Amino acid sequence: MSTTREFYIARAEESAAEAANATLANVRERAERSAAAWREMADRMERVERQRVVAEAARAERIAAEG
Repeated sequence: MSTTREFYIARAEESAAEAANATLANVRERAERSAAAWREMADRMERVERQRVVAEAARAERIAAEG
């Protein structure tokens, strides 16, 4: 199963909602940390995807120049 950026964003939103509804400070803080971690994973996945696109374009240019 491939994890998508949308999956990470959805988990971040769920954690943020949990934090907003928490009555206990420790539960709220845990959910806020979780939301931040999910957002970081989504951001990282986006960066990797952009780098992959650039690398594929460079590879295609190199192959075209060789052939």
